[in-house]
Amino acid sequence: MTYLKDFLGRIQNNDYPGFLKIWEEYCYGDQPDGEEMIAVLDSVKNSEMAKAFGLQVERLLPLWRELKDPALAHGVLRLILDLQTTNSEELADLATETLKNLAENDPLLNDKLRLVGLRNREKFQSAIRNFELLSHLKKGNFVFHTAGWGTGEIASFSFVREEVTLEFENVLGPQSLSFEKAFKTLIPLHDNHFYAKRFGNPDALEKEAKEEPVELIRKILHDLGPKTASDIKEELEDLVIPAAEWNRWWQMARAKLKKDTKIESPKELRDPFRLREKELPHEITFHKALEANPGINANIQMIHAFLRDFPETLKNTEFKVSLEGRLKTFLAQEHIGNSQRMQLLFLLEDLAPAQASALIAESMEQMHNATEMIQEIEIPSLQKRFLQAIRKSKKNWQEIFLELLFVVDQNILRDYLVAELSGADTKEALKQKLLSLLLHPISFPDMFIWYFQKIIDKKSKLPFADKQGKNRFFEGLLILLDHLEQKPQYRDQVKKIISLVLSDRYAIPREIMQQSSVEEIKEYLLLATKCQSFTDHDIKILHSLAEVVFPSLSRLRKNKEQPNNEEAVIWTTQEGYQKIQSRIQQIATVETVQNAKEIETARALGDLRENAEFKAALERRDRLQSELKFLSDQLSSARILTVEDVSLDAVGVGSVVHCQNSTGEHLRFTLLGPWDADPDKRIVSFQSKWAQAMKGRTVGEKFEFQGDRFTITEIDNYFDQKK
Repeated sequence: MTYLKDFLGRIQNNDYPGFLKIWEEYCYGDQPDGEEMIAVLDSVKNSEMAKAFGLQVERLLPLWRELKDPALAHGVLRLILDLQTTNSEELADLATETLKNLAENDPLLNDKLRLVGLRNREKFQSAIRNFELLSHLKKGNFVFHTAGWGTGEIASFSFVREEVTLEFENVLGPQSLSFEKAFKTLIPLHDNHFYAKRFGNPDALEKEAKEEPVELIRKILHDLGPKTASDIKEELEDLVIPAAEWNRWWQMARAKLKKDTKIESPKELRDPFRLREKELPHEITFHKALEANPGINANIQMIHAFLRDFPETLKNTEFKVSLEGRLKTFLAQEHIGNSQRMQLLFLLEDLAPAQASALIAESMEQMHNATEMIQEIEIPSLQKRFLQAIRKSKKNWQEIFLELLFVVDQNILRDYLVAELSGADTKEALKQKLLSLLLHPISFPDMFIWYFQKIIDKKSKLPFADKQGKNRFFEGLLILLDHLEQKPQYRDQVKKIISLVLSDRYAIPREIMQQSSVEEIKEYLLLATKCQSFTDHDIKILHSLAEVVFPSLSRLRKNKEQPNNEEAVIWTTQEGYQKIQSRIQQIATVETVQNAKEIETARALGDLRENAEFKAALERRDRLQSELKFLSDQLSSARILTVEDVSLDAVGVGSVVHCQNSTGEHLRFTLLGPWDADPDKRIVSFQSKWAQAMKGRTVGEKFEFQGDRFTITEIDNYFDQKK
C-alpha cells in the first residue's frame, strides 16, 4: 500500500487538486492492490471531496480489470458505483453484467435491476450496494438504520408497493420504509453480525460474553471497527452485560485482552482497541517497541511488564537469549546508576539465575544507602526483591528495615517489612519504632492510617493490637484527621479516615468505646467535635455510642449547648492570621475563578455521565467552597496573640516550655495556635493534648503524658525568643 498514506494525507487536508494529481498517477500504474483501492475509495466516500470525485472515479477501471481476486474486484466495483456521478454506459454495462452473474437464478432479477436504475440507465449510483440490500430483504433478516433507529429486523416487504416493514430496537412499533428511503438509510447485517446477535438473541450473546469475552470483543472490532474502552462499554453495558456486573466483567476481559495476539491494545485510555489483520506474537510486538530505543528506565519498565504478563514467552529460546543479551548490554554501560544496575540484575535473574545471583550479592556488598536506592526503584515488585536481597545479604538488615519502614509507600512493602521485623529478636525494636509513629501521627499520615487498619483486625498479633494499643491509635487517628483537614493535599487521606470511622455503622468506634475508660472516651468526643469532616449527625451517633458504655456522659452533650468562650477563641500570631487571610483571598479570587473555567471546559467535552474531568471539577468546587467557609468561620473567632497575653508564671499560649523526660533528655516546645503549628520546628497547637497536659503548670512541676513523666525546667516568652 505505497500510495495509501499519501492519499489519506490529501483527504485529511481536503487537498483535492493534490489528491487528483496522485490519483492520475495511481490509475496508470501496473501493480493493482485491491485492499489499497478499497481503503482509498472508502476514505474518499466519507470525505467532503466525494461529490467532485464522482467524475473521476471510473478512471480506475483499467487498473481494476487487472485484479485477480474476485471478492476484492467486487468490493472495488461496488465502491466505484457508490461514488460515480457520470452514469456512463460502460459503468452500466459492468454493473448489469456483474449483478446478472451474481443472481442469474433470481426470479426477481429484472425487478431489482429496475429498482436500482439499471433498466433505464439514467441514474444508478450505488446500484450494486442497493441490489444487495434488495436481495437481503427476507423475513427475519437484520439491517442497521444509519439515521438513529439502530438495528432492525425485517417483518415483511413488497416489491409491488416497493416497501419494507421492520421492527427497530430504538423505535416503538413497526416502521415502514419505501425502497428509496431504505437505499439511503439501511445497511444489511449478516446473521452473525454483532448488532444482529445483540438484537435478535441477546441471551446467547450474554452467555458468549461471559464464556469467551475476547471473542466477543474481536467480533465488535471486526464488525464495527476500532473502539475505545468507553465505546465498548456503551455497546455492551445493560444491553448485553448487566450494569451491576460490568466492572467485574470488564476487569476480567481487559486482563485477557492484554494477552490476545489479534487485538492491539491502546497505550492511552482515550485510544481505541484495534483488530489486527493476522495474529502477531507478543515477542514481535515487544521487539518493535524496543526498536524505538527508549532509555534505560523505560527499558526496565517495559521488560518487567512484559515478563510479568507473558512469562510463557521465555520458552522461546531465541527470544530469551536475545533479551538476556539486551540486559547485559545495558549492564556493560559505565554511566548507569546503582539503582538501574540493581533492577537490571533482578530482571536478568529471571533469565539466568546463577549468573545474576552472584552479581546481585556483589552489588549488595557495595550498597551503603538503602533509603536512596529503594526510592529510585519505581516498580514495587522490584522494590520488594531489593528488600529480600537486603534480608539475605546484610547482617544489619533489622536496622535497615526499621529505617525503611516509614520510607516505603507501598502496602505490599510495609507488609513484608513488618512481617520480617515481627520475629522474636526484633519485635521489641519494631514496637519502639511504632511508638514514635503513635506519638507523632502527623509526621507519617499514610503509614499511620495503614498500620491502624492492620491492628484493628481482631486476628492481628502485631504490636499495639491489644485493647490499650487500639485505643491509643484511635485517639491518634482523630488527632491526625483534625490536622489533615486543614491541608487540601491530604483530601484522599481524610476520606479514608472518615470511611474507617463510619463504615459498618460505626463498627470501629463502637468496639473502641467498649474497651475504653470514661476519660479516654471524653477525649475521643472532644477530638471528634474538632473535626469538621464529621457531620452533626455523626457527632450525635458517637455521643450515643459513648452513652451506651457510660450513661453519665449524657451531660457532655447538654454542655455542648453552652460552649466555653475561652475554648472558642483561636489564638494566632500576626503571621498566622495573615496566612489564613491570604489563603481565603487566594480561594475567592484565583482558585474559584480557575475552577469555574475548568467546569465549563469539562462541560464542553459532552456526555456528563462519563465525563471524569467534569466530575473532578465539581468535586474541586465543593472542596474550595467547604474550605472557604471553614476558614472564614475560624477567622471570625481568631485573636492575635500579643506579648501582653503571654505569662511567664505558668504554661499558656505563647509559652516556650523547656522540660526533661524520665530518661534525662531535654526537650523544648513552643505553644501557639493551630495555624502556626509546625511539628518539624517543635511548635505545637495550644489545643493539642500535649499542650493541654502542661497547661497551667509552673517551673518545677511534673506531668505525665503517653506513659512518660516530664518536669518543667524553664518557661520563656515566644516574643522574647522571636527577637
